[in-house]
Amino acid sequence: MGDLELASVVRQLRAELNAAMSDGNGERLRFELGPVELSLMVTVSREVSPEAKIRFWVIESGAEAKVAREAVQTIKLVLTPWDTQAPPTPNGKGVPPLIRGERLRGED
Repeated sequence: MGDLELASVVRQLRAELNAAMSDGNGERLRFELGPVELSLMVTVSREVSPEAKIRFWVIESGAEAKVAREAVQTIKLVLTPWDTQAPPTPNGKGVPPLIRGERLRGED
């Protein structure tokens, strides 16, 4: 099955955003990263063991037909990133990171 654990998806997203931040170092024009919204189709499974963990699996686009309709849930995550290496603002809040990436084909 081509499903990914939800934690792996978030981990990869974090890595991509970190790479975009690094790419922007020294650039004159940078962008503040606002809330990151993800809408994902997931299935939920529970392990049968003493630890009994519940896991969320992100399913590939189009794979919904392979999974019973009742077993598929759509979740929306809103992540607000903070730059942990930047000093906090005077009000004690974290600082949103600045990112920059290469323009992809089809982007205006």
